[in-house]
Amino acid sequence: MDVPRLDLLKTLGDNTRYAIYLELARSPRPLATSDVAESLGLHANTVRPHLERMREVGLLDVRTDVRSGVGRPQHRFSLAANAPSLGLEPPTFPMLARMLVRLAESTGATADDAADVGREQGAIDADLKTDAASCLEGLVEQLDELGFDPVVDGTDDGETAVIAFTHCPFRELAEAHPDLVCSLHRGLVEGFVEAMGDASVDEFHPLVHRQPCQVTLTAR
Repeated sequence: MDVPRLDLLKTLGDNTRYAIYLELARSPRPLATSDVAESLGLHANTVRPHLERMREVGLLDVRTDVRSGVGRPQHRFSLAANAPSLGLEPPTFPMLARMLVRLAESTGATADDAADVGREQGAIDADLKTDAASCLEGLVEQLDELGFDPVVDGTDDGETAVIAFTHCPFRELAEAHPDLVCSLHRGLVEGFVEAMGDASVDEFHPLVHRQPCQVTLTAR
C-alpha cells in the first residue's frame, strides 16, 4: 500500500463511506452496488461514487460479475487483500482456522477425516433448509450464505446441474492446505445433499483441479 494511512482514514471519515466499508468488511462474499444500497437503505447512485473512491485509495477490490448479461456489467466489491484492517475487522476467526488446520495436520488428520467432519456439518445445515423446493435450491442458498457466491448451470435434460463457486471464503487456507480444506468443503456439500435426499453428487472439483471449483448434482 503506497497510499498514506492518513489518506485512508480521511477516506473513511465520511459517515456513509464508513458504513459502506463496514458492510463490505462483514460480508462473507463480494457485494454488488445494489446489494450495499439495499442493505443500507441508500440509492445505488449514492453508493457508487463512494465505492469508487475507496477503490481508488486501495481499500477495495472489484471484479466483473461472470453472470452479467445484456447491458452494463455488474461489479462486485470486497476488501482488498492488502488493505489495512484499521482495527475494524476482528482477526480471531481466521487465526483460529489457521491454527486448527495446522493442528489437524500435526495430529495426522487425513482428507477422509476432513470429509467426514464436513458431512456431519452438511447434514446439520440441511436441517435448516427443509422448506427449500429442492436440494439444488437449498444447497445454492446455503453456499451463498457461506460466501461461495454460487452460479448454477443446468443441462438440457433438467436433471443435472453444475454449481460453480465463484468466490472461495477459504481460498488462502485452501491453497496452503488443499487436502484438508477442500475435503471439508466436499464433505459439507455431500452431507447436505445426502440429508436432503432428492439428489446425488456426481463430481466435485476442488481448487487444485479447476477454477472456479464446482460440483455436479443429479436429481433422483
